[in-house]
Amino acid sequence: MIKELLISFEIATGQKPQRIIFCRDGVSEGQFYQACASVEQNYQPPVTFVVVQKRHRIRLFANNHSDRCSVDRIGNILPGTVVDSMICHPDFYLCSHGTSRPAHYHALWDKNKVTADQLQTLTNNLCYMCWYLSNLWLHCSYARCAISIVPPAYYAYLAAFRAQFYMEPETSDSGSVAIKPLRALKDGVKRGMFSC
Repeated sequence: MIKELLISFEIATGQKPQRIIFCRDGVSEGQFYQACASVEQNYQPPVTFVVVQKRHRIRLFANNHSDRCSVDRIGNILPGTVVDSMICHPDFYLCSHGTSRPAHYHALWDKNKVTADQLQTLTNNLCYMCWYLSNLWLHCSYARCAISIVPPAYYAYLAAFRAQFYMEPETSDSGSVAIKPLRALKDGVKRGMFSC
């Protein structure tokens, strides 16, 4: 899949990606380098791997609930709040959507040499670019509020969730369950984000 995405990017832009920042809930960096090498023999762009974790027990609250500079009107911390010291380093917690439940980001591999502030800003800004929110919920061309995790990880979750509806389990006489191969997608949805 990575190879196909690299080829699609090159077809759309006329050039191969110069840098790759990959946000996911788990991946092997070897997969990326193998895919890059399969596109062109010596093609090795710098890659940054960021893993996002949503299911944890950390909650963030403001020290002073009466300070209107650090909380919203109902007492939640402000959207875009980052905690990157004291309780964690070099990973960080980002509360992009302004509730007490932050996402936990781990920069596992960084060949792009981005600073912590650059990665945190990029991650927060991406959370405002969610097509699902902007087009379905807000009926406008941009998102007015952020989602809780970076969109690439969110879209991967949606795609995996949607894929279960395309899979039909088969049971055998032995009681084991096998999964039939996925049904073929129609051409109109192959390149789009039909999972959203």
